[in-house]
Parts: sequence; C-alpha cells; structure tokens
Amino acid sequence: MMRVLEGSQAVAEAARLARVKVVSAYPITPQTHIVEELAKFCSDGSLDGRFICVESEHSAMASVIGAASGGVRTFTASSSHGLALMHEMLHWASAARLPIVMAEVNRALGPGWNLWMDQTDSLAQRDTGWIQLYCEDGQEALDSTLQAYRLAELVNLPVMVVLDAFFLSHTYEPVDEPSQEEVDRFLPPFEPKFRLDVADPYVLGEVAPPYIYMEMRRSIQSAMESALCLLPEVEEEFAGIFGRRHGLVDAYRCEDAEIVLAMAGTAASTARILVDELRAAGRRVGLLRIRLFRPFPAQAIRAALGPARKLAVLDRNCSFGAGGIFAQEIRAALCGHAGPAVYSYVAGLGGRDITVESLRGVYEATRDRPEPPTESVWVGLREEILCE
Repeated sequence: MMRVLEGSQAVAEAARLARVKVVSAYPITPQTHIVEELAKFCSDGSLDGRFICVESEHSAMASVIGAASGGVRTFTASSSHGLALMHEMLHWASAARLPIVMAEVNRALGPGWNLWMDQTDSLAQRDTGWIQLYCEDGQEALDSTLQAYRLAELVNLPVMVVLDAFFLSHTYEPVDEPSQEEVDRFLPPFEPKFRLDVADPYVLGEVAPPYIYMEMRRSIQSAMESALCLLPEVEEEFAGIFGRRHGLVDAYRCEDAEIVLAMAGTAASTARILVDELRAAGRRVGLLRIRLFRPFPAQAIRAALGPARKLAVLDRNCSFGAGGIFAQEIRAALCGHAGPAVYSYVAGLGGRDITVESLRGVYEATRDRPEPPTESVWVGLREEILCE
C-alpha cells in the first residue's frame, strides 16, 4: 500500500510490522517522532508491545539489552548527544551478541548547540560492534529496518539504521508500506539462540579472564565478516517478496566513469542530478552511494569503481586530526589494489545544504587537480567567520 510518510514514520511503521515486543527510548530531536509513533501504537493496541519510559538514553539502551536478553524483539532510537550517552551500553549490546535494532538520526554534536545534520555522531560509534546501514530515502529507511531485524537475528549482532536529520527524518514522500502478511513471510517470529530463563538459570555478561576474552572478541569480528555475505542473501529474499533491493553499495552510472563521487545518505539524491547533467554534457561521471558502513564493504566498493581514475569522497563528518571518515575507510580499502586516487572533501556539517552547484565545484576541483591534496578540502566555508 502506497502512503505518504515522514521518514521517521516509515521507520516506526517498519518496527510495528516487525512485531517488536519492547520499545524503550528517551526523546531527543530529531528522532522523537519515531518513538512518538511507536508509543501511540503501543497505546492504541496496533502494536502488541511494551513501551518503557526511561530517564536517559543510557537507560533506554540498558532496558532493551535486558529485554533482548530475555529473548524478545526490541527497538530503540537516538541521536547526537543521546547516542553519545549510550556509548557504554552499545559495547554491552554487541559483546552480549544481542540482535537489537536502533534507528539513529544523524545530528551534530555540540557545542555550538545544533539540531541539524552531521554524521559524526553515528560514525563515532563505528568501533562498538554495531552493524551500520545508511539510508537515502523513506522507502529505504522502512526496508532497511525490516532487513536489520533479519540480519541481526542471523548473526546475533545489533544493527543501527541511520537517517539524515530533517532531510530524511522530517520529509514526507510516497513509501510502499508492505502488508503484515508479507512482512511475516520475510521476518518470522524471533527464535533467540539464547535467553535468560528462570527454568534454566545461568549468567550473561560474566567476568571474562584473559584466556577467553580474545576469543569472544574474535567471534564478534567473525559475525561481522559473515554479515557481509548474509546481507546480500537477506536482500535477495526481501526482493523476492517486495521487489526491492538496495545493496551494500549503490553504483550509479559508474560502469565507464572516469570520475566518481562517493557519499552516504540523502546527498546522493542531489548528486544524481549532477551526474545526469554532466553525462548529458558528455562527461564520464558516476556516483557511488555507500549504504553499509559496518562491516565495511571493501570488496563491493572496489568492484563498483570499475575504470575510474579519480574518486571524490564527500563526508558529512570529520575525524578531527584525520579528516573525512568515509574517505579514510575507502583509502584503506583501496590500499594495495589498483584503483582511483581518493580526493577527500568535508561538506554539509551542521545541516548546511549540499547543492548541485556545490557538488559541481567538488567535481571540477577533482577534475582539475592532478593529485589529491594531503588533507580533506572543506567545501562552502564562510571565510569571513573563520577563527583559529
């Protein structure tokens, strides 16, 4: 059924269709609409689940960890400083091998205080053992949430479904919402591999001495590696039921491109407009949108780039002292392999618009520079207000 939904509503509808049993969250702009919808569903009976109100995001994650340990399907959402407050519990969730799904709406970290788009909050959690999926539109947000449960329950790792603040979370667009029967075919009832049971008592999260700790961590890495193989299988099954697939990466007109623009999230929609304009003018340009960030799809990226000589990576984030994070990861993926030179750009922080013209400037700068700069180039800075 086609409906006009806000991106946040699309995620909430997916969680409802997944038949989650426990939702816990603390409101923080811009993710609040997601859990407001789920609270309504729990209240009016359209979701047979429990909504747990808590005093902080740390407690929200602790609550779903407890519920998932008891063997039920769980959901939460967060953003920005709320996600940062969760950081300790993110490690607990992954190390306990719990298939929790969380929607994370990218928002800048302060100070200065800012409600708008910036990927640094989710990317700062990249080493916590959570699978991360970055969405471009409302349809992908709904689909990715459903796929997240299937993947999480296959590998016993938590999954973060990431949305751009306001550009996606608060934008309405047509979304094909599947029926409950279709979702039930794709996502059967949760059968946990382990759970707390008073009839069979044991301890979870006990002390791990040196002689077993490394093996536990290696098992998380193995599960991440298996997710790279399993997500395409999950997508194939999803496509067989719903007719849609999104891929680990989304390569657009890359097959013969000399210069490729790479990015994650909603900016890719703008980049497609530029690619089509440049193609019409005879320029061999492509777009590579990265959907899966953890585990990092190095092989898929290398395969998608084809004959490209230059790769312009646009990051809506910054690892201070190192530069754009996606550019760093892609450079590492290409190291030791034949591939394009990587040009790193930082743009759109704090919700600043990424326009067709600003992307055109990125393309032209990449085209005209024979070698990449040693540091990330910041796009669209207002020089008159820069300060050291």
